[in-house]
Amino acid sequence: MRIAFMGSPAFGLPTLDALVADGHEIACVYTQAPKPSGRGRKERKTPIHEYADARGFAVRTPRSLKKAEAQEAFAALKLDCAVVVAYGLILPRTVLAAPRLGCVNLHASLLPRWRGAAPIQRAIMAGDRVTGVQAMRMEEGLDTGPIYASAETPIEGDDTFASVHDRLAALGAPLMAETLRRLARGEASATPQAEDGVVYAHKLAPEDARIDWRAPARSVDCQIRGLSPAPGAWFQMPDGARAKALFSRVGLGEGAPGETLDDALLIACGVGAVRLLRLQREGRAAMAAEDFLRGAPIAAGARFS
Repeated sequence: MRIAFMGSPAFGLPTLDALVADGHEIACVYTQAPKPSGRGRKERKTPIHEYADARGFAVRTPRSLKKAEAQEAFAALKLDCAVVVAYGLILPRTVLAAPRLGCVNLHASLLPRWRGAAPIQRAIMAGDRVTGVQAMRMEEGLDTGPIYASAETPIEGDDTFASVHDRLAALGAPLMAETLRRLARGEASATPQAEDGVVYAHKLAPEDARIDWRAPARSVDCQIRGLSPAPGAWFQMPDGARAKALFSRVGLGEGAPGETLDDALLIACGVGAVRLLRLQREGRAAMAAEDFLRGAPIAAGARFS
């Protein structure tokens, strides 16, 4: 089919690669515009943009699709379908209706749970035991469209945002590829989402990253893993320096919230305790707990905040 791919972060790369391998005509790639990044504030292209450039695909980076000229340019592509994976811009009704077979989105949750911007992080932070990806026919509402296909994966106790992200990206590629094959053959059917169980995965806010040691140990552990490696759940050390906790396990122990219960970073929570296994002091590299403590030992009885 003649398609447009609309995506920005690396999450969409396996899907775009699968569609190219299937022989679809990539009429255009839509992605977010380059943004200043790093210490030099040099403009950096999205991973999807770099992939498209390397293969000679036409690339468009509109900052909005709300203007008539942007919508007319999209309609002029005469698409069979548009595939959307973490694009980052709202698609107006005229854009959704322009392709012959509509727009299909790959969403990183099991809808209607975790509609919205941060489904992977929110699922881990909430302690969900399972998540997945779904190919969905897009409507004007926020992730409200009917579902073509789904694939599930468990969320294990050692999973982080990074590991679940990569697993879902890999699951999503064949799922979307098969969905487009079925659409091309006229065999695809979509099932409406359930009306019950709607939960929104709101965009992460700065306050989501601050660890509250008064919370139960399981909640703190899920927060740490759900935000690792970025933006990273953070806390203040006894000397006032900020540090990020990047990996943890629920441990055994009780004490005042934020109190170190031994000299190996077992930290008391509101209920139970969390063992920090990987962390990063502000301005320094991330490292395993034993290496962190080798340079700055922390004895039992210290207090984190």
